[in-house]
Amino acid sequence: MVLKAWCATHAECGWRGAMLKTVTEHGNNMDPMEKLENALDSHKAKVERIHLEPARRLTGPGLLWNRPGAVIDISAGEPDVDRLAELWKQRARAVLDAVGWPDQKLIYRRFQGGINLAISAPMDQLHSAVLVAQVAWHQCACDLLGMSPLPFDDLIGDLKSIIAQEANPALCALITAAIARDVDILCDDDDVSVGQGIGCQTWSLENLPDPQDVEWSDLHDIPVAMITGTNGKTTTTRLCAAIARAAGKTTGLTTTDVVQVGDDILDRGDYSGPGGARMLLRDSRVQIAFLEVARGGILRRGLATRRARVAVLTNIAKDHLGEYGVTTLPELAEAKFAVTRALRDGCVSVLNADDPIIVEEAASLGSAIWWFSLNPTSPQIRQARRSGQPCAFLDQGALTLCDGTHEPWSVNVWDVPITLQGAARHNIYNVLAAMCACAALNIPKEAIRMGLSGFSSNSNDNPGRFNEFDFNGARIFVDYAHNSHAIEAVCDALAQIPAKRRFIMISQPGDRTDQDIIAATKAGLKFQPDHIVVAEISDYLRGRELNETSSIIGKAVLKGGLNLEHISYVSSPSDGTLVIRQQLQPGDLALLLVLSDRERVFDLLTSS
Repeated sequence: MVLKAWCATHAECGWRGAMLKTVTEHGNNMDPMEKLENALDSHKAKVERIHLEPARRLTGPGLLWNRPGAVIDISAGEPDVDRLAELWKQRARAVLDAVGWPDQKLIYRRFQGGINLAISAPMDQLHSAVLVAQVAWHQCACDLLGMSPLPFDDLIGDLKSIIAQEANPALCALITAAIARDVDILCDDDDVSVGQGIGCQTWSLENLPDPQDVEWSDLHDIPVAMITGTNGKTTTTRLCAAIARAAGKTTGLTTTDVVQVGDDILDRGDYSGPGGARMLLRDSRVQIAFLEVARGGILRRGLATRRARVAVLTNIAKDHLGEYGVTTLPELAEAKFAVTRALRDGCVSVLNADDPIIVEEAASLGSAIWWFSLNPTSPQIRQARRSGQPCAFLDQGALTLCDGTHEPWSVNVWDVPITLQGAARHNIYNVLAAMCACAALNIPKEAIRMGLSGFSSNSNDNPGRFNEFDFNGARIFVDYAHNSHAIEAVCDALAQIPAKRRFIMISQPGDRTDQDIIAATKAGLKFQPDHIVVAEISDYLRGRELNETSSIIGKAVLKGGLNLEHISYVSSPSDGTLVIRQQLQPGDLALLLVLSDRERVFDLLTSS
């Protein structure tokens, strides 16, 4: 079999490795990617250099569309992108038809410096879909370079055999039955579940029931909110969960830190992708769920569910650009807005009216919008109030919610601890978003007030986000802020606090560009520090050499006007905490930007 090696080495291996084994079976020992690169070198006048990432499955709504399938990300020059778009329409269509998927669709999406190429596929055949996409790409690449492709009929014959092996009619039947009964169904490589939370039942993929044997009356969905954005999504998710708990609900949440049901932590780690969502929604204790949704999960796999009732977008700012074909802020907004495409009919999008990129992207949105803003006279708030649409805003220190039917009600910023008496404007945005989301899920205003007033910026309620500590009469704040937008927001909040001296610790992950690291450092300088500690984070090197990131930060600090004697370099955030702790005196203020080693930092700040 031409594709035997592909199947044996896992369907999601890269085109380079898969095709190497394929061509070797045909007696050609040259790596096919090497052949393509040689051809590119000899055709520089006709084509640009092409690079591709391994094909991957799409399991739910994402940047491209709402369909399951497979995608390949290609980096190429503009002439090749135009040609590839046309080739993909022809070659992918021919492969889909040949393998017996005439009803499946294809799509391409241009971006600066490349193109995404994707196909849709039956939900039970996503590993096969990766192979189908790879074969279609092989045809395109050979056409582009004037090379002879592998025998088409042989490839299609092997694909059909693999598709037949992966096919799972029982899964298809269960999906059809769940859709007909208007209830969620979640699938992965091991399990399938129908319903959500307290209305959920789960089976192993190998032991699926006949739809006639399912007790459908026991299965149903629960209220689910998805929260995304560049900054503030973790805090907003935790705020929503605190409010739901105040309402007496058994509450589940997923964040970049945990999957949690009530006080029970199911697992620790970054669970802001579809795997964490499935884990939570399959827990039969959960009555209401809040899912933090990160950009990476949307782009790599798509969303876990298409049955959310609320989608929240906190803001759009520069972070993680350049991955998966997302190179600009409007493209990042397009990716984040995938959560709005995972809503049930008639449900709600909660959007930041003060973010111009969100406002622009929302122009084509079909779902109902609940706007929130710090400005009670913003155009979106004024229009919402005129038309009787729900919205939330800050008005002279009052966090006000209009639900469109009753009298507006409010809570004073002084009664919401994480706003720092109104100084922490970034947290005011998070509070307004949470108020809208929870009101849209029919949580009573009394519970919303109670949840907000009982939620503090400490390491228990909101670990790593604006946590305050007292040490030797000095105030210390610990925050996860790691991009310029977030760092500037935190510094703005602390600028209103008087201090004898100011200390800041800065660290950055290595996968940021030099420009992003410099921008984050400049944002930190707005804290007007008397001393800066630059911390290396060895577990976040991400392709850089040890101390390379710290060197970029240090040079930016010097260029910003601080002298060398006011800069300390340390090997970890915990070491940086020790350096600052030893210098603190009563009346000082310190900001520790901590991406890693957080628990150790907390221990150092709470020990004598």
